[in-house]
Amino acid sequence: MERLDADKLRLTIDADGLGFDFLSQFEEKGRVIFGQERADRALDVGLEIKGEGFNVFVAGLQEAGAMELTLSKLKKLAEDEQARPRDICYIYNFQDPDVPLAILLDPGEGMQLKRDMAELVDNLQLHMPKSFEGETYLVRKEEVIREFNTKRTQLFEELDKKVREKGFILQSDPTGMMVIPAKEDGSPLSPEEISKLTQEEQDDLKRRSEELHREMGAVMRQVHQLEQEVRQKLKELDREVARQTASMLIEPLKRKYERYPRLKAYFDSVLEDVVLHFQDFLPAKNVPPQGMPFPMPGAGPSFTRYDVNVLVDNSEAKGRPFIFEANPSYPNLFGVIERQAQFGALLTDFTMIKAGALHKANGGFLVLKVMDLLKRPFSYEALKRALKTKKLEIEDPGEQYGLFTTKSLKPEPINLDVKIVLMGEPYLYQMLYNYDEDFRELFKIKSHLDVWTDNTSERQREFLEVLVSVREKHGLMDIDKTGAARFLEFAAELADSREKLSLKITEVEDLAIEANFWAQKSGSQFISRDHVQKAIDERRYRSSLYQEHLQELLVKDVIKVATDGTAVGQINGLAVYNLGDYIFGKPSRITVNTCLGKDGIVNIEREAELSGKIHTKGVMILSGYLRQRFAQEKPLSLTATICFEQSYSMVDGDSASGAELFGLLSALSGVPLRQDIACTGAVSQKGEILPVGGVTAKIEGFFDLCKARGLTGQQGVIIPKANVRDLNLRHEIVQAVRDGKFNVWAIETVEEGVELLTGMKAGKADEEGRYPEGTLFHLVDKRLKHFSELAKREEKEEEEKEKDKDKGPSSQGDEGPDKT
Repeated sequence: MERLDADKLRLTIDADGLGFDFLSQFEEKGRVIFGQERADRALDVGLEIKGEGFNVFVAGLQEAGAMELTLSKLKKLAEDEQARPRDICYIYNFQDPDVPLAILLDPGEGMQLKRDMAELVDNLQLHMPKSFEGETYLVRKEEVIREFNTKRTQLFEELDKKVREKGFILQSDPTGMMVIPAKEDGSPLSPEEISKLTQEEQDDLKRRSEELHREMGAVMRQVHQLEQEVRQKLKELDREVARQTASMLIEPLKRKYERYPRLKAYFDSVLEDVVLHFQDFLPAKNVPPQGMPFPMPGAGPSFTRYDVNVLVDNSEAKGRPFIFEANPSYPNLFGVIERQAQFGALLTDFTMIKAGALHKANGGFLVLKVMDLLKRPFSYEALKRALKTKKLEIEDPGEQYGLFTTKSLKPEPINLDVKIVLMGEPYLYQMLYNYDEDFRELFKIKSHLDVWTDNTSERQREFLEVLVSVREKHGLMDIDKTGAARFLEFAAELADSREKLSLKITEVEDLAIEANFWAQKSGSQFISRDHVQKAIDERRYRSSLYQEHLQELLVKDVIKVATDGTAVGQINGLAVYNLGDYIFGKPSRITVNTCLGKDGIVNIEREAELSGKIHTKGVMILSGYLRQRFAQEKPLSLTATICFEQSYSMVDGDSASGAELFGLLSALSGVPLRQDIACTGAVSQKGEILPVGGVTAKIEGFFDLCKARGLTGQQGVIIPKANVRDLNLRHEIVQAVRDGKFNVWAIETVEEGVELLTGMKAGKADEEGRYPEGTLFHLVDKRLKHFSELAKREEKEEEEKEKDKDKGPSSQGDEGPDKT
């Protein structure tokens, strides 16, 4: 047993030994994180290795700097200007408009192509009308029309001649042409005059009229044929002129982009479409439809099909892209096809295709938080599919999963070349690795971040380098040597050990910002130890409301925990409450009752379903300890109940098993335990006191209660000796120990704890297993022997009763039991 000196209760950094007066004088350059060599090496391999499935999972707490480490690595890799990714564009597919074509161009050429196509449309609108208003075109058009008119006139003249020769004349009106009988002077016969003709003359007139009508029909067919021919010639003339004009403007573009074979075919399709729709480039009167007072929007020609949708423009890129997508929803990752409402309908075209994070990161790196990814519907499965197929498709997830089917665009897939970096806590990595076969094939590199590192002089200097970066990042005031020393102590407090430094950089960063605030409030020119301590105290005060309420109940003795006197079968245990942002310790009364029985040690918390599995295991270990020490030659005939008094929530962990054992030994021996001592520590079946977690918070919790009731100098806490290195107590507790007002004892065995708590020797068994009189173990063994003898006597009596019951009347003449 060792009463710890004040120097062993917390880490104290010598500010004078840091080698500077102010952090600005620190010679080393700033760094983002420290102590993560394992994760750093794995990340280097994962980001630079080429191979299928070698994506990276950064496993670690966010506070440990997972994001900072990843982004710092990516920034260095992204500086390679030779690895600039290509622009991604979608262009109109003239053969299949529902499937826009994907084009990859050198950086900056996507926007250039878009400008060139817009300029082409402008030039076509300018030059096309000029071509159709030019003298050459008009002369050729007039020649075609004149030739048509000449042939048509000739046909009608020949028809008129035949008609007159047969005594008829041709008469035309808006409804058509007619053959009418005529007199010798050429005037038409009236119906009265025709009726006066003989029947023979009328029949002859009818026959000649029918012949002429047949000839007239033949002539009209010839005229119709001529009209079709002239229209075709005019169309060919128009197309020829349109082709000449469009070719003059498109050929330079074909030469400019000749290194892209797919664009050559695209320009050919553009030329054919322009020739087909040349009238769209000619001026048209904006006449409103019949019954409408004004022209309808969008009623004119649309040139959208000649546009270029630059999905990703890398003209300003300095190297390989790296994208962090904070909201990895399906549209944000894979892009979306937008729709526009128009006259009650949803319309879309290839220019409404929008890029996702995978498009922007193609050729580089995409960083995602795995928890955010798993929360978004469809995103994780779609990402795996894209990585396996190496194709990036843009489609509506509703259509993809068959939720609904509507006609929409189906853009051509893009080849995917991206390195995915997932970030998440280690348990997420293990879960995905064990339960998702695709995951282990797609994320072959694990970069595992640690949560603490050894507290060496080299690591302390690296920590100070991080502190330099934090100060520069947030523009904080200078930090003097005492403030820097307090930051180092805080890192050890976070690690819950004097021999370790926490790697939770964001915690240190937040504390630095708060300390800077308090330094400014005090009017100081720099951050000192007092300002850092003020920030720590204020942070604790903000989060300690629940602790203060419990403390009030303890001080007022509503929750029963004694801090003086002695009691049999009663001891003060220590528990830790973790609220997430705040951890504190609370003493609890543990009571033990024993009696003759066969139930062994009964855990009341377990019976009430308030015991966790680890706590249940710790209680079961007590039975093993008793059997090993006191039941080598006799059975345990014992029923003992162990209870956390006034505990109404789940109890877990084995850190109270030592206190429970001390209470059990006290109850068996009848020797009282000191109530001014609290105890924490696990116990083995061999009687070793094993280390536990949260010893600092536990000691502080009991100290606060003792301080509120008055320190006597006898109060203290028993901890496992292996936990001494983990102590980082508050300064006031250290000072109380130094002044002899409080105590912290470290033990390694059950015997040491028993002797401290009872003031009686524990005792050591001789070769026959007997303990010396006057020792506590002798009293325990004596009590257990008594229980065993009582159990044997009771068992023997039961056996005799059973025999008498089975034996019955001795003979037929016996009267047997009194029946009166």
